[in-house]
Amino acid sequence: MSVSDNQDLVVRIGGDSAKGGIVLTGETLARIAALSGLEVYTTRTIPAEIKGGHVMIQVRAAPYPVTSQGDDLDILLAYDQETYDRYYTLLKPGAVLVYNSNELQPPADSQIVHYGLPLDQIAKSVGFARGWNIVAVGALVKLLDLNLEKGKEVIIRQLGRKGEDVLKNNLLALEAGYRYVEEHFGAESPYHLPTRAQEERLALSGNQALAIGALAAGCKFYAGYPITPASDIMEFLAAELPRVGGTMVQAEDEMAALAMVLGASFTGVRAMTATSGPGLDLMNELIGHAVMTETPCVIVDVQRCGPSTGMPTKVSQGDLMTALYGSHDDAPRIVMAPVSIEDNFYLIIHAFNLAEKYQTPVIFLSDQDMSVRVQTIPPFDLSRVHIEPRLLYDPNDNSTGPYERYRLTEDGVSPMSLPGMPGGQYTAEGLEHYPDGAPGFEPDLHQRMMEKRARKIQRALEYVERWRLWEEFGDADAPVAIIGWGSTIGPVREAVARAAENGMPVAVFYPKVLNPLPVERIGRFIQNRQAVIVPEMNMSGQFADLLTVRFTRPFIRLNKYRGHPFRAGEIYDKIREVYERVIERATA
Repeated sequence: MSVSDNQDLVVRIGGDSAKGGIVLTGETLARIAALSGLEVYTTRTIPAEIKGGHVMIQVRAAPYPVTSQGDDLDILLAYDQETYDRYYTLLKPGAVLVYNSNELQPPADSQIVHYGLPLDQIAKSVGFARGWNIVAVGALVKLLDLNLEKGKEVIIRQLGRKGEDVLKNNLLALEAGYRYVEEHFGAESPYHLPTRAQEERLALSGNQALAIGALAAGCKFYAGYPITPASDIMEFLAAELPRVGGTMVQAEDEMAALAMVLGASFTGVRAMTATSGPGLDLMNELIGHAVMTETPCVIVDVQRCGPSTGMPTKVSQGDLMTALYGSHDDAPRIVMAPVSIEDNFYLIIHAFNLAEKYQTPVIFLSDQDMSVRVQTIPPFDLSRVHIEPRLLYDPNDNSTGPYERYRLTEDGVSPMSLPGMPGGQYTAEGLEHYPDGAPGFEPDLHQRMMEKRARKIQRALEYVERWRLWEEFGDADAPVAIIGWGSTIGPVREAVARAAENGMPVAVFYPKVLNPLPVERIGRFIQNRQAVIVPEMNMSGQFADLLTVRFTRPFIRLNKYRGHPFRAGEIYDKIREVYERVIERATA
């Protein structure tokens, strides 16, 4: 069988995490495919247990950019019976099952090609019993008609620093898997993906792209507490921040982490923390303090399933309302959401700019799937990096009289002094305060200060418009539209392209800033649409609720809350269902 130029391959790998190496198998295969000139997109699900439990990683490879995990499977690599039982029915007719014959013996199936590999025995035959997963990588390299030398290059990159013996054993295991398939199942590979001319590409996770973006934004201080799935950000910055003169602190909890970030920002340093839902809950009081003291900071929330501890290793978009309204009373803040791996880099720079320019906390909503998946993207364009400075107090400017940290201004932003500036002393007080920072409790004062803090957040819309912080595509005149946020845009892109091919045009709008929401722009986008679909990975439809409050029209909710990301097919099915209703109304 051969795969034509306009198709792609979806490979799923599963097994017990106690055995180890499952995710490494998929990530290594993805990097080999990327180095071979293919575009790749991975997704994974891992257990919350420290050891044991089922783990799965899926790799999609294509000769053109892909933006979702794919739908049905072309190849299933089953290390154990549980993997076979879970996913066998997802294989397409004519697809391939690769199984560890040391662990299971599936019944014959005329619709599926079976390849049994004694992975443990092959690994032992080269003197590397623990290398069964690298044997599997070698076998998949052959089955996918990838270049073995590229595979060796990836192994050398990954393990070159671990010593000559480790590297030698892994290279032997890789070649053993490749040769076993070649000798036992024929020299011709069952699949072939045409590769493109070699272009420079990066294979990164969302957390890696975000951390690199934070460095590009000038972040010099990070404090955090380990939490799945945000810990990769802290681990990356622990290694990289010192190289640019920065500092990383592992705090005793999330409250302490944000308190340290606010302290660093008070001294003029660009500062950030990252957490997940439970940590964001703990930060709510200090978020209110940052709003009241008008202290810039960036808070990354890598969303996972909740409530409470929930499912730490599964994806959700359930923290939107917490990000928008967490903390008591009205505590306006900026909330942003990247839409892709690449966007994590560029948008986190905008997050720092907005925090500094408007002296406010910015909550940055990533999610578990986008944070850990590996995807090929173009190299970052550093010419697009723009650093927005903080408005600082000038000790030599006496035109406005004595320094007032919270001076009432037209746009709500007042100059901020730094420790040591002559005449710039003030109290960063959580109590309501006069313009000079002294506590005050008069009704008129409170009203003016509340309006000041809200006013500058609304002025942030000028920045949103200037930098066009949204994605818009599809057919501008389509009767059906999709409006969403975050990582659901990937499967939406593919579903909309498929719908257009089948005579169902769709318009799409994804704001990247959710507060302040670009209400006027969204209003123009949804005007005259016969139907608007809102896909979200939460049960209640939190973004749809937000839109319903702002616009007097119905929205069609497409909510998924199973801990897995949307597939393009699920979005496409909803588009087709909605079009059937639209046509039915038009002909009634």
